[in-house]
Amino acid sequence: MDAPPTDVAQIAHSIQLSVAPVFLLSGIGVLLGVLTNRLARVVDRARAAEASHAVADTESAAELRNQLRHFARRTRLMNTAITLSTVSALLVAIVVALLFGSTFIHFNLATPVALLFIGAMAALVGALVAFLMEVRIATLTIRIGPKDD
Repeated sequence: MDAPPTDVAQIAHSIQLSVAPVFLLSGIGVLLGVLTNRLARVVDRARAAEASHAVADTESAAELRNQLRHFARRTRLMNTAITLSTVSALLVAIVVALLFGSTFIHFNLATPVALLFIGAMAALVGALVAFLMEVRIATLTIRIGPKDD
């Protein structure tokens, strides 16, 4: 038995509705890649600073402790950004599933879809704010050139 044309049209429309949030998921995936790479770099630099701290003289140890505090704050912000980005991606994925599923389930899913999308955008905004704060700390604490003695 062939499905009536309206059913195929409804499925095609549902797929069209579901595709737009998939592009958002792709963007969030790229953001997660950037965030995890930055986190890995901060962790590597912190490990090197910790190793240097163990054998440093008093003056150098104080500078290294200061750097380690900045690395710890940056790490917390990156973890926050990664967590919020992941939450955003999960919420968008649920939105996609509901949009597509609404073709087969004949309930009004407009309110849950809208609330989930708003939640996804709020989580993404939070992730971007945390990322911006981490970048700000990184640029404020950067030192380029030789150390003045």
